[in-house]
Amino acid sequence: MKNKLQKIGFGGGCHWCTEAVFQSLIGVAEVAQGFIASTGNETSFSEAVIVHFDPQQISYKELIEIHLYTHKSTSEHSMRTKYRSAIYFFNEAQETLITEILKETQKDFEKKIITKVLPFYDFKFSDQMFHNYYYNNPKKPFCETYINPKLSLLMQKFSKNINPEKITPREPVL
Repeated sequence: MKNKLQKIGFGGGCHWCTEAVFQSLIGVAEVAQGFIASTGNETSFSEAVIVHFDPQQISYKELIEIHLYTHKSTSEHSMRTKYRSAIYFFNEAQETLITEILKETQKDFEKKIITKVLPFYDFKFSDQMFHNYYYNNPKKPFCETYINPKLSLLMQKFSKNINPEKITPREPVL
């Protein structure tokens, strides 16, 4: 399955939240949580994930729609450098596809989508203790306040894409 996998990067606020959303999906093999930098004006690292997925099981369109609906893709705020709303592409074909999907999806939103389409440049993993944060800490106030609402929205709007075994918090591995 590894050779069929493709990858795409998503920045959408806290990487703990973004990781939990994408880990829940059918067709997603791996989610690398950390910080992504791009080029041009976006060289600073921001919290993000790299999603490795099987396009036979989940499409770019589905991944992008899930990304747009599970974070504030239409609102600016003071921490947008650290929590940049972005989709990171790895080649020109991806860039074209992402741009087309964003244009098509804009009609479903009342406000303008501010998510940037950026070239992937560099990645740094977050500290190992934060990987699988939601699954290892589902009762923490942060998870209950920020991640649970995203997962509830995911279940309501994208239930066909959810792997039920992955959305249920797992016990921490000791």
